[in-house]
Amino acid sequence: MGWLSMRRDGMGRHSTPKAYLDAQFTYTNDADGGGTRGARVIDSACVGNRVWYAAVEVLENDVATSITALICEVRWTPNAKDGYIFAYKDMGENAGPYSDDCPEKILRLLPPTNNEYALNWRRRCLARLRRRARRVEDGMRIRLPQPLTFSDDHVGAEFVVVKRGARITFRGENGFGHYHIRNFRDLPWIVVPQTKVHATIFAKPPAPAMTA
Repeated sequence: MGWLSMRRDGMGRHSTPKAYLDAQFTYTNDADGGGTRGARVIDSACVGNRVWYAAVEVLENDVATSITALICEVRWTPNAKDGYIFAYKDMGENAGPYSDDCPEKILRLLPPTNNEYALNWRRRCLARLRRRARRVEDGMRIRLPQPLTFSDDHVGAEFVVVKRGARITFRGENGFGHYHIRNFRDLPWIVVPQTKVHATIFAKPPAPAMTA
């Protein structure tokens, strides 16, 4: 399916992409030959208003027959000059979606599957979650798989973390510079072990013997 675009009035009473898509993919229709078919969004998240992820029940006669992941690429431009503020493109996990930053809470709702495209997508999502969960500490030295080039012409793959609260920036491996690395937590960096030299502590000489 291609992109579906709409103006604000096309979204009805829904004011956000998440609200619209939650409603769009929760429905019941009459089936040919009798009965009903439909779907129900169990839980969803619209990450950065860029990608909507959902665990969706497939219903037959109001009974859930399966659960699958549904993914919608989203374009959300509330101030669009042409009035088309919202567009989306939907696909199931069995289509092998490109976006792979699905929240863990959605992945946990999905049952096992044998579909290779879905399995590959789930593995990529889990790998990304593990990368984002890595601990980052002030003073840590990290190495990227490929060197980066910055506006001051510095080129490097090793950096020292400068962490102030939740804010993370970097210095070059020589301790100089002040750099930002886009999407740092998603990159496959490794920690460079540092050799720490500990001060040598000498035992105090024994106290002189006391004379009677």
